[in-house]
Amino acid sequence: MKPLLQEIRRSPLLWLLVFVPVVFVTAKLKPEAHTVLFVLSVLAIVPLAALLSHATESVAAKTGDAAGGLLNATLGNLTELVIALTALRAGQIMLVKASIAGAIVTNTLFMLGASFLLGGLKHHVQEFNRVSARMQAGLLFLATVALLIPSAMITVDSAPAFTQTLSAGLAVLLMVAYALGMLFSLKTHRELFASAKHSDDGEPPWPIGLALATLAGVTVLVALVSEVFVESVQKAAEEFGMTPAFVGFIVVSLVGGAAEMSSAFSGARKNRLDLSVGIALGSASQIALFVAPALILLSYFIAPTPMDLQFWPGAVVMVIIATLTAVLVTNSGRSAWFVGVLILMVYVIFAMTLYLMPPRAME
Repeated sequence: MKPLLQEIRRSPLLWLLVFVPVVFVTAKLKPEAHTVLFVLSVLAIVPLAALLSHATESVAAKTGDAAGGLLNATLGNLTELVIALTALRAGQIMLVKASIAGAIVTNTLFMLGASFLLGGLKHHVQEFNRVSARMQAGLLFLATVALLIPSAMITVDSAPAFTQTLSAGLAVLLMVAYALGMLFSLKTHRELFASAKHSDDGEPPWPIGLALATLAGVTVLVALVSEVFVESVQKAAEEFGMTPAFVGFIVVSLVGGAAEMSSAFSGARKNRLDLSVGIALGSASQIALFVAPALILLSYFIAPTPMDLQFWPGAVVMVIIATLTAVLVTNSGRSAWFVGVLILMVYVIFAMTLYLMPPRAME
């Protein structure tokens, strides 16, 4: 506990943890103050993300960057899952779909691009394990095919029963593929996924028990704050002039992935690009192959109507472009700051389009 308290004392960013109880108190006393709750929830998630980052780096120092990246992606995506489940129970299927596609694109483009940029500004050239990156990109491509087929079949057969049955079958296949991918990378061929050498010039890691306890506790808090966020985001978006497409695809994805982004950016600055790439692409593939299929299956029990994998054409195109971009930039196993700029430019193009897009274009 002492290392945790010392970290909070010397880091001004962690002083924002005071907003965590403020969010819960405000949500209890003034649940109708949506704009205030939206701002407070974002301010509360930022320091929680920083804590999660430090704890994840401590675990990665013990387990290796590949396993550390997987652990961070898994815990970080619990936030994405809670946000989606909250919207799913409320019957906001389109918001759920937008957040799923947005999370894949945000992790693949924004998180990866910003990691390359931030790491490249401090280190001339960085290296990472391209075998691991290419496998994650391959899993993303598989998920893209699963998103494309139901969306393409709408022109052939628009019967809801057909789409829902196909989506349920694809969900099971994607989860099996993800499980086999973990078996391949963590068990049968783990020697192929060893981290590239990096300098070790940071602070000593926390004890593993404290790091794991912090990971678990902070993840729960992030999930609870995210519930307040998802309940207030729609009304707040109207006051800020944001379209529903922009909210689901960009805002929800950025806030939901804040914890993972903090870890990825910190790892890149410390020349631990394997950790950053593992978090970014690992999180994107986990959302595509585990979170989205899980939501499809859970929707039969908790949603007013079952959800399917039929996305609007614009979302499918963006996911395809994001996947192809990941394949292209990770092929060499090396990066520099300008590569990050190029990736971020693609993301900004998407964000600008969604901000200006009329709401009916998503239908």
